[in-house]
Amino acid sequence: MDRASQTFTLLHMDAALAQSIVERSMQIIDCNVNVMDARGIIIASGDRSRIGTMHQGALLVLDKQDAVEIDGEMAKRLNGVKPGVNLPLRSQNNIVGCIGLTGEPGDVSRFAELVRLAAETMLEQARLMQLLARDARLRETLVHSLLRGEDITPWLRNWAERLGLDLGMPRVVAVIEVTTRGADAKTIVAELERLHGLLNLPSHRNLVATISLNEIVVLKPALDGQGKWDLHVHRQRIEKLLSRMNEETRLGLRIALGRYFPGEQNIPRSYQLAKATLAVGKRRWPERAVFLYDDLRLPVMLDALGQNWLIDDIGSPIDALAEADRSGQLLTTLNTWFDQNMHMGRTAEALGIHRNTLEYRMRRIRDLTRVEMSSVEECFGLYLGCISRKWRGGS
Repeated sequence: MDRASQTFTLLHMDAALAQSIVERSMQIIDCNVNVMDARGIIIASGDRSRIGTMHQGALLVLDKQDAVEIDGEMAKRLNGVKPGVNLPLRSQNNIVGCIGLTGEPGDVSRFAELVRLAAETMLEQARLMQLLARDARLRETLVHSLLRGEDITPWLRNWAERLGLDLGMPRVVAVIEVTTRGADAKTIVAELERLHGLLNLPSHRNLVATISLNEIVVLKPALDGQGKWDLHVHRQRIEKLLSRMNEETRLGLRIALGRYFPGEQNIPRSYQLAKATLAVGKRRWPERAVFLYDDLRLPVMLDALGQNWLIDDIGSPIDALAEADRSGQLLTTLNTWFDQNMHMGRTAEALGIHRNTLEYRMRRIRDLTRVEMSSVEECFGLYLGCISRKWRGGS
């Protein structure tokens, strides 16, 4: 038995579970029921006064590894024991405790096997639930290790292989921002568990971890069936996933996808880019819920420069425009022009103005900034100025 299984065997016969077995059993039969642990100590009973005492009948069961009937004569020779039937409880072929029915053996023995089977069924259900909980914890440990760029321990790697998790699979990181919308802690936890269930569907082959109540990280398979990175497919899948999640939860959700880098050692880079993409995306387009790094490469790069004075200096022509443009109309026009990839037709449509009106405004912008709009280099400086102004809190 490996280390994880040994630890689990020691944990699963706890007092709460044992008391549940007692209460369930006593609904079936009309006698007191005791549950003893692997040391022979009563840890649950219909007679609460007996909890914590040693049960000598259980010691006999543990020694014989078989059922023991105690009649009135035998009970007199044992300390603190009443007549009844005591049977071993097994899990994974190991005796983990005993269950005892109080009463004359002739009266209660016919129920003993039924009660034992019911108890062992509850033990097995609890064991499986604990296994699932343990696997979930280890999955989270694995994801956290990958996000931090830590070496995966041989034990954790072996565990992942037993679960069929392919650590060599190329992955890209998606960050899900969760907005609680005033929900209480209990509701938030329940909603996060529901989202985890959706994200962890086997067909998705995701690795998922909750970083905080406001952040879930998903390590998604990066390549398609032909081993290629297809941004269009990822965009469709993320939009479909967001739609499905919004059907399942009342929490507010945004998703950002980082860049794919080959090799598990580059997962931290993908994670940091996903977080940066989310931060930049929701500042620029607060009404949107999906952001992909490949769509925002330049804004993310510029954001990383922060309040660099060189950026402000290169973009200084925008200050002259802002000084002359008291209404903000020209600044809005310029920002929209950049948002529309400098396409005049789409810019006019986005602003709801005639093409001639747009051309007039663009000439005004050129005259006030002294930037030649047909020059890529000069336009780039103007774009940096727009970005810098947003950093400084300008419109």
